Amino acid sequence: MPRCARVKSYDAIYHIMVRSISEVDLFRSEEDKEAYLGYMKKYQKVYEFRVYAYCLMDNHAHFIIDANGADISKIMHSINFSYAQFYNRRYERHGHLFQDRFKSKIVKNERYMIALSAYIHNNPTDINGYEEYPEKYPYSSLSIYLGIRRDPFELIEDEFVLNLFGSNKRKARENYLNFVLKCNKAIRESEVEFKDESTEYKSYRKILVRNYKAEDVINFIVKKMDIRKIRLHMKYCRNMVEAKALLVLILRNLCNLKCSDICRILGNITASRVSALSSIGVRLIERDSRYREYVQEFLSCYA
Repeated sequence: MPRCARVKSYDAIYHIMVRSISEVDLFRSEEDKEAYLGYMKKYQKVYEFRVYAYCLMDNHAHFIIDANGADISKIMHSINFSYAQFYNRRYERHGHLFQDRFKSKIVKNERYMIALSAYIHNNPTDINGYEEYPEKYPYSSLSIYLGIRRDPFELIEDEFVLNLFGSNKRKARENYLNFVLKCNKAIRESEVEFKDESTEYKSYRKILVRNYKAEDVINFIVKKMDIRKIRLHMKYCRNMVEAKALLVLILRNLCNLKCSDICRILGNITASRVSALSSIGVRLIERDSRYREYVQEFLSCYA
């Protein structure tokens, strides 16, 4: 029987849940959880999505993700595929790690958003030692919300939810913690688990539209890096690696193109090489301030 098509919207916020197959834990160690968050940060730089909350347990994880105009399926496939490869290498295993595809439910309003964040942040109360103190669990974003610790991966945008609890951040943090601790788990589960897909909560967020033309991106890179366009299509050209990496990164980010689409546009390139170039592009923007401005420059030129 075919699976139902996933309900998606370019401007939606999603409750995402991933779970491992029954016979293995999704995370066997703290290093595994850090690796997953590291992959999430890597692809946040590729797709520029926003993360409003997370909690990683041993066999599953919850997230609130604002796709910001990107395809949520591409985002989660990239993260989960990379993590599964890491996990299988580390533990010398083969085969599937995740239980079916990830679950997603579109956040429909502010009430649901608040209840959902509390539900996610209360997950650690099922762990010995954290029953009364979910804010002390290190692999939840609750402690980041409360200012107890810094965000090690710079993943979280906490103001979106905290602003619903007051304009003063210190007071908002107090109000939010009280709300989380007072939530009744049975009620929360009945409200936020995956029973149906509802209409999206659009709010007043500014969404990054991803319908730019590949040819415009190519022309932008050619001009910025002072190169000949034909060289981007050459298979063996070592001094074109940076240009190709930045091109691939922007094509994936702003044109919503799959690896196969980019292969077709560039020619003489494999999907694995496109993926590798994307990783190189992420490292370039991390290390060089010139390249970090390329996306914004492109947007200002072609808005």
